[in-house]
Amino acid sequence: MDVSSIRSDFPIYSSEERDLVYFDNACQTFRPRQVIEAMNEYYELYPACGGRSVHRLATRVSIKLDEAREKVARFIGCDDPNCIIFTRGCTESLNMVAKGRLLKDGDHVLTTDMEHNSNHVPWVQVAMHQDIRHRIVGTPPSGIFDMDRFRDALDDVALVSMVHTNNVTGTTIPAGEIVKEAHDRGALVCLDGAQSTPHQRIDVKELDVDMFAFSSHKMLGPSGMGILYAKMDILERMEPLIGGGGGVGLTTYDRVEFLPPPERFESGLMNYSGVIGTAAAVDYLTRVGMEGVQEHERRLNDIVTRGLKDLPGISILPPADPALRSGIFSFNLQGMTSHDIAMIIDEMAKVLIRSGMHCVHPYFVSRGIDGCARASFYLYNTEEEAHRFVEAVKELSSVFSS
Repeated sequence: MDVSSIRSDFPIYSSEERDLVYFDNACQTFRPRQVIEAMNEYYELYPACGGRSVHRLATRVSIKLDEAREKVARFIGCDDPNCIIFTRGCTESLNMVAKGRLLKDGDHVLTTDMEHNSNHVPWVQVAMHQDIRHRIVGTPPSGIFDMDRFRDALDDVALVSMVHTNNVTGTTIPAGEIVKEAHDRGALVCLDGAQSTPHQRIDVKELDVDMFAFSSHKMLGPSGMGILYAKMDILERMEPLIGGGGGVGLTTYDRVEFLPPPERFESGLMNYSGVIGTAAAVDYLTRVGMEGVQEHERRLNDIVTRGLKDLPGISILPPADPALRSGIFSFNLQGMTSHDIAMIIDEMAKVLIRSGMHCVHPYFVSRGIDGCARASFYLYNTEEEAHRFVEAVKELSSVFSS
């Protein structure tokens, strides 16, 4: 993978901030010119409303939306573009699943103890208003998903809803095995793919997963855009989270006729430039190749891990093997808060990382950990930046840690 060529596509690397090290990619990635230009093209050349009007500009928008749906479907191995729903983000996608009336009173939902609030809060909300039992599979000290614990927790479960790759340690659950075990017990499976889709090849057909959610802004696309994939038979019985114009056929004063999927789930004026930008991001990643992205991130993680694992006072969130942590390196330094670490290395070395509990509060609270500092890598990051991060943390430790 030609990282130098890739970096030339990103405007920030030719700006006054060109010398910063951006290691906050698990939160949000930069966008290449190709994505920005595709979005600007909508506003400049066909800034109309798709799916409603029939004039030439509206028709062009509708065609672009269809093309985007087809590209996203191909990107995740889906045969039917109508199974792709455009949302405002992975959070909305997961809320659609939780609040789509797929479960009946007395059903059990199984999640992990490492869920982002996007796949935790909706189930807490649903359980407040419906007799739904929420179970949680704990992660062992090794940091590696325990299939035996999962199997033991599967009894009477109607829906398994789990983070595919978590945003704290970067570990990925054995999704194929989980889906098979769940289906054998008659349970549906939803995966939160916000941290997996940008970093590895996804094939929903191969996984046989029932629902799969992810965000555009973590994979070079615009903010405010997400995707929900679901099998058609599930979409046909799911209740829309939002009702209104664009999602319905004929309405009367007391009756609503919803359109077939995907339209029934996309009521209201859509983020047309966002959908078009998402398609451009998918095009970009397809050209680069997801296998190359995954291998590049592992190489950077290996450099950082080898450089810092023996630093006095450092604690790296498990597992220890960087090959199991995707593009994420989470750590703490003795005597410092995670926010102190992030702010100081920004000032010292223009290294930008994330700090805090990363929207996975229960994981940290249950372990008595006050958050962590997190470096996360992507395709435009370089080995030189990885070494620069290592030196910045070493200097920080030598000056401030006790």
